Amino acid sequence: MEHRWLRSGEEHTKRISFGADYNPDQWPREVWAEDIRLMQEAEVDVVSVAIFSWAKIQPAPDRWDFEWLDEIIDMLHAGGIGVDLATATASPPPWLTLAHPEILPVTVDGRILSPGGRQHWRPTSAVFRAHALELVERMAERYRDHPAIVAWHVSNELGCHNAWDHSDEATHAFRRWLELRYTDIDGLNEAWGTAFWSQRYTSFEEVLTPRLVAAIPNPTQRLDFLRFSSDALKEYLIAERDVLRRVTPDIPVTTNFMIMEGKNHAAYDDWAREVDFVSNDHYRFAGDQSFDELAFSAALTSGVAQGSPWFLMEHSTSAVNWQPVNQPKLPGEMSRDALTHVAYGADAVCYFQWRQSLAGAEKFHSAMVPHAGADSELFRDVVQLGRRLRRLGEVAGSRREAAPVAILFDWDSWWASELESHPSTLLRYRRDALDWWRALADAGIRVDVVAPGTDLTPYVVVVAPMLYLVPEKTVSELTTYVEGGGNLITTYFSGIADENDHVVPGGYPGALRELLGVRVEEFHPLLEGEEVLLDGDVRGSLWSEAIQLRSAETQVLRRYASGPHSGEPAVTRRAVGAGSASYVSTRLRGRDVLDVAAELLTVAGVTSELPAEMIGTVFHSRRTIGGTAFDFYVNRTDDRVALPGEEPDLFDQRSIPPRGVAVVRRSGASLG
Repeated sequence: MEHRWLRSGEEHTKRISFGADYNPDQWPREVWAEDIRLMQEAEVDVVSVAIFSWAKIQPAPDRWDFEWLDEIIDMLHAGGIGVDLATATASPPPWLTLAHPEILPVTVDGRILSPGGRQHWRPTSAVFRAHALELVERMAERYRDHPAIVAWHVSNELGCHNAWDHSDEATHAFRRWLELRYTDIDGLNEAWGTAFWSQRYTSFEEVLTPRLVAAIPNPTQRLDFLRFSSDALKEYLIAERDVLRRVTPDIPVTTNFMIMEGKNHAAYDDWAREVDFVSNDHYRFAGDQSFDELAFSAALTSGVAQGSPWFLMEHSTSAVNWQPVNQPKLPGEMSRDALTHVAYGADAVCYFQWRQSLAGAEKFHSAMVPHAGADSELFRDVVQLGRRLRRLGEVAGSRREAAPVAILFDWDSWWASELESHPSTLLRYRRDALDWWRALADAGIRVDVVAPGTDLTPYVVVVAPMLYLVPEKTVSELTTYVEGGGNLITTYFSGIADENDHVVPGGYPGALRELLGVRVEEFHPLLEGEEVLLDGDVRGSLWSEAIQLRSAETQVLRRYASGPHSGEPAVTRRAVGAGSASYVSTRLRGRDVLDVAAELLTVAGVTSELPAEMIGTVFHSRRTIGGTAFDFYVNRTDDRVALPGEEPDLFDQRSIPPRGVAVVRRSGASLG
């Protein structure tokens, strides 16, 4: 299968691509030749160029300078290195913001953000868009036939710093978005519940973005603004993409998503439909579970890409520069992190950046060539990783094989469940999804992460933690899945509201009440640090409920053994058709999730595919192409782990080193 970021029909060697953001305009020309030589040594075959080069390319409104870019692209091509060419629109040059300060974003409290950082532009600004699209058009026309260009890179990390703009221009665009969504003002009033607090509108011109207000803002207004902001950025992405497709229809277009901890400004499952292949940036945060989050995010990126190969556009070789304390990676972690992304579907592994900057805000961010230069342990590790990726050429083009279990991840529920004025401010949607994913991985289970609307029939078990917003379509999909033999597990604060964030009346868990066969009259959230016990010495936190059984098919699996609802049901399971629907009414973590999940998985017939000695020590993922599968085993420990079977893996390893990865080829009967 051909890489989607190579031009149609282009001859190439099948491989996992390797590279980085490359910023030659930060360096004198005499460094460029050395860069290309070192790239060749490291097996680099693709670099992203010109991401932050607008001021260099267009130093004044009527001046253009492409000669330096022509030169470096020609040099890269001569060196056998493809170019993922950025449209250079990520940050406007000083002359543009001086001439047009009206493109600058406005914060929730009305402050205008100044230039001097990056992404200082409004997603809805017509002036910014006109200047940016002129640049895109000139870039596309100039490089449309250059053989080095393997893909277009639209802007950079769209919305990372400018997602939520409250300018008058954004307000006007928000009103038009609302008109399209609700048709008339009565529809908006109904959806927003404006009878509360005398908020009823008589025209769309009265509506504002949810700015700083005297009390709690309207929650549906907040939710719609988050949806609108994601759509506004997506509309900008489409505007650049359409210029590129018109001028260069044979060059694929992408932009780098940010599927990672702390980033929830864009509904990437929706954005994925607008690019030719999915790309993602991922950075680890400090903490003892940061690697688990990396693997979860890689699985979620694969879900957004619907199992197709994707492009890891950025991650770090070692330390970043933007955390309170920026620690380097331990020996083996750079390679392990990269190969884990490959395990979950990445067909390209790239870093920010190629050569570590000497000046600027990111000068202490690690790179492939560090300040210490090529004569360094880090660069030697980079070279070794490039050679390892080259050995995985036969994996390129393979798809992620559906796992037995999926986590259902919903951006609307993420946004809505963490709004103000809820029963608890301690709720964290993504954290709960990660808790379940980690526990299932601890049990040796392969787990996918998928978005609503994904075909669930391949999955024996689907876990939907804290699925707060549940439209009728989702209820229907989950019911059909369960009745057809699937096994649903959902948790507290699920099914509570419809797509307008209106509570479903009749008792909780609202829209899922009938499917689960339970009813709850009132929530009982727990204080921070407070815990309750369940049968079997299982601990719950954050939440508890008094569950009423409302179906003869609903059985109690665990009861509360302490707390306000001691003796009452805590975990239930209802047989439905050929499947089941289970409910967990408190937050479980670590071993406690595992204890409850193990019982539910056993009933569903899901067991680990791993040998007993590997359970709890490795993440397991599988990619397939034709009749061949590639099992990835990612060692999460500091100890060596034996490989199953007697044959070495694709790296000629017979065991997995500490913080290492093994890749085993299987075919035919060996896939069982």
